[in-house]
Amino acid sequence: MVLLCSVWGLTHVVARLTSENVSLVMQGGLRSLIASALVIAWARYRNINLFGADGTLGPGLLAGILFAGEFLFIFAGLAHTTASRMVVFVYLSPVLTALGLHAFVPGEQLHRTQWVGVVLAFLGIVAAFGEGFAKSQTSLQGDTFGIAAAILWAATTVWIRASRLSRVSPEKVLFYQLAVCSAAMLIASPLLGESGIVHFGVRATASLLFQGVVVAFASYLAWFWLLTRYRAANLSTFGFLTPMFGVVFGVGILGEPLSTAFLISVILVGVGITLVNRR
Repeated sequence: MVLLCSVWGLTHVVARLTSENVSLVMQGGLRSLIASALVIAWARYRNINLFGADGTLGPGLLAGILFAGEFLFIFAGLAHTTASRMVVFVYLSPVLTALGLHAFVPGEQLHRTQWVGVVLAFLGIVAAFGEGFAKSQTSLQGDTFGIAAAILWAATTVWIRASRLSRVSPEKVLFYQLAVCSAAMLIASPLLGESGIVHFGVRATASLLFQGVVVAFASYLAWFWLLTRYRAANLSTFGFLTPMFGVVFGVGILGEPLSTAFLISVILVGVGITLVNRR
């Protein structure tokens, strides 16, 4: 889980590093396309039927649309805010997911400690958002996109839990999301006026392989594998590490600024995520 959190925290930093060679939304589409092909190959190797009629096409397409919207906001937002800020706003999602499950899924009601976590996480986001507002309108736009991505991520999770998708293989659920996301982002990139692939050199190749093979394929399957062997509540308590890693990598690799106010925001969000995931 620590390794997975470090990989997820590094993802946005890698995308920013490659943005001069391959535009950001285009990167999101290409990484999903690579991961989709790998999921098909994995499913064939494991004799998992991805294309059988089981009544999940409609719910699967909706999950894919929500997933695509999430990453469209993430990659478009990275053009306007730092990678370290983006990962913190996106990881408001576990808190929003807990609220969504509380409202729509029986047996998922929040207890007192979790409500404290919700409040702390929201205070952290408000503080970080206020700091971005004070800095520039550009940062404000990127931060807003990060919050929109968090909402869509939470909506995706709640929808999967509440629909027929909760009764099919994780590989099929992941394929629905990746397939729709790749198509949507590859179409959206030129519509947004992006330059697309500017220079497909070693850096761009390494970045896309990392994002497509390691992040979108291997890390997600590793997460699903862990969920079959350990309690989800125990695994989820590691969630606060991802924004922490994201900030460390953003500051250390990209040289992004780290103010005291933003550090306090990160700590509040991390503590909030931890409390929300306690059982």
